[in-house]
Amino acid sequence: MKLQEVKEILDAKVLSGDDLLEREVLSACGSDLMSDVLAFVKDQALLMTGLVNAQVVRTAEMMDMKAIVFVRGKEPGEEILELAAEAHMAILTTDYPLYKACGLLYSAGLR
Repeated sequence: MKLQEVKEILDAKVLSGDDLLEREVLSACGSDLMSDVLAFVKDQALLMTGLVNAQVVRTAEMMDMKAIVFVRGKEPGEEILELAAEAHMAILTTDYPLYKACGLLYSAGLR
């Protein structure tokens, strides 16, 4: 699934990486615990989280993730957006809670 489709399904706003929306993601991970992300994430994944701090971007970068979607309408600060830009990672935000966002993407075929 392309990030553009993720954006449409989640009615998300792109905060950084408009030029990266043609990237393909093969799976998604929804977690507020970065230790779980480190333990269970697969390649080319999309991270969905309500945790808004620089560690989220650093964890996603370590796991070679393509994008982060912040849920519950959370918007990261400039430091996080700069880190994501340096890592060539798209940042989106959606008003949906984590459970609903994961369910919508799963129903659309993203595993």
